[in-house]
Amino acid sequence: MRNLLGGWALMLLMAVSVAAGDSDAASDLHSIFSDQQTYSLQANPIRALGAEKREYVTSLGDVSAEQNGRFIAKYSEFLDRLGAVDRTALTPDDQLNYDIFSFMLNQQIAKANLRDWRIPFFADSGFHTSVARLSSSFSFKNADDYELYLKLLSDIPRYFDQHRSNMRLGMETGFTMPKVALDGLLPTFKAYTNSAVEDSSFYTPFKTMPNHFDEAEKAALRKKAVDVISSQVYPAYNGLNSFIIDVYYPAAKEAIGASAWQDGMAHYDTLVGHYTSMDITADEVHEIGLAEVARIRAEMEQVIDDTGFEGGFAAFIDFLRTDEQFYAKTAEELIKEGSYIAKLIDAKMPSLFKVMARQPYGVEPVPDAIAPNYTTGRYVPAPKGSTRAGTYWINTYNLDKRPLYVIPALTLHEGVPGHHHQLALAAEMENVPAFRTSLRVTAYSEGWGLYSEKLGLDMGIYRTPYEQFGRLSYEMWRACRLVVDTGMHAKGWTRAEAIKLMEDNSALSKHNIRTEVDRYISWPGQALGYKMGEISIIKLREKAEETLGGDFDIRAFHDHLLATGAVPIPIMETRMHKWIADQAGHFAD
Repeated sequence: MRNLLGGWALMLLMAVSVAAGDSDAASDLHSIFSDQQTYSLQANPIRALGAEKREYVTSLGDVSAEQNGRFIAKYSEFLDRLGAVDRTALTPDDQLNYDIFSFMLNQQIAKANLRDWRIPFFADSGFHTSVARLSSSFSFKNADDYELYLKLLSDIPRYFDQHRSNMRLGMETGFTMPKVALDGLLPTFKAYTNSAVEDSSFYTPFKTMPNHFDEAEKAALRKKAVDVISSQVYPAYNGLNSFIIDVYYPAAKEAIGASAWQDGMAHYDTLVGHYTSMDITADEVHEIGLAEVARIRAEMEQVIDDTGFEGGFAAFIDFLRTDEQFYAKTAEELIKEGSYIAKLIDAKMPSLFKVMARQPYGVEPVPDAIAPNYTTGRYVPAPKGSTRAGTYWINTYNLDKRPLYVIPALTLHEGVPGHHHQLALAAEMENVPAFRTSLRVTAYSEGWGLYSEKLGLDMGIYRTPYEQFGRLSYEMWRACRLVVDTGMHAKGWTRAEAIKLMEDNSALSKHNIRTEVDRYISWPGQALGYKMGEISIIKLREKAEETLGGDFDIRAFHDHLLATGAVPIPIMETRMHKWIADQAGHFAD
């Protein structure tokens, strides 16, 4: 009896010891998470604003070269602390947190070492357009909200000066946006000062103010807003515009590829890894892209045959690009079409998902100031608990270049089940470290967005052969990205070669194609995440369907895939393969 009790006592002691070890490891791990979150909010006040952490919002942030160095040092410190945590002593949930956090730190350090902030914009947007949407991060419930907003507007001159210094460093080191990609962006630097102060986007929050404000308080805040915008904001934008036109643009490089930069190929290889979250080369991505282009082209040819159209692929594309039946007559008509498709999709969501996001979303046009050189559509998330919803933007500029037959695919991608569904669910996750709810992994998020377009087939959203062709054209668009992005940045392709590949193989308007190619020129590697992520998700679904047969539950598959929020593709694949094996074992029992 004594020996038996002694054995139980020893086992109990060992269990307590292991539990204490687990507790210590978990405590250390979550202490790192907390410290990183605090640092991130301090270093990114606009993010802190969206997270309702006003105590960290004292300026628009430090974007100097010195701050980049401090960032690398701090994240390296977090990585060292993480390495000291015994991963094997953690629970499975915390091992997942550990792995995702490790990935995030390594990726952010590698990206920061590239010093990409020397080019602080893309072909369609940048720091100056983001600041113009600053009011969307506020709820404007009380005077303190308005005062903080005005304080941040007053900080724009300093903020722009830091970005100008970064751009000058880029000019000195041969790291500038190519002229051809900068051309379309040039009007946006002036666009925000083209109207009277009271008609500007900066003044919008002061037009309709809370009813509990008395008239004197409203008048005082409005007067202060006019003064800040006219004396601080407008001069800052005008000065930036002059710098871009007179100093930066003449110094901008002619070469379009990242390979033209100093250490350009190493730089691009880092970006390929960053945006795909995979260990893969530019050559491998290029070959995958060529294979996908060939496969999708064959499916497009079949759809043309199904319509009975005579004249061949090129003639069919010309028909789609020019026939008036495929284009809205007004911006309102285009927005209404997107809104209608969104509601059709809403009704089908329960057939593919058990878990729904609580946050709603709306449909709005892309803001006029950036629309001419902006992409077809985009999703703009709202912080959890915000008084505004998420927003699905549709570009209504140049209506004769915005075909209606692509609206179903676009809506599936940007709204639900695409970006809104995935990002809102991530923001609503509970019992996870804060960094998990806002983590962005391009291949996961954009791969899900592209996969969501294909889910329109399961939902019956594509009502005509033309809409089906529009879906394939969008998939072809993302496949072409694999070819043209790697082609221009790693293989010496010209802009004309990239445009031709896309014009010859998709029904996108020529305006959209030029806009998109310039986006890839200005944002190397980012466009690779869409198709690479989607291919991985499709392979996982095929594996689940093959393994589970009649026991495959598409709703459970989707919910499990989205349950973690954004994760690197290798982690996603490991989790989903385990889920498939677990499901197979469950049904076998």
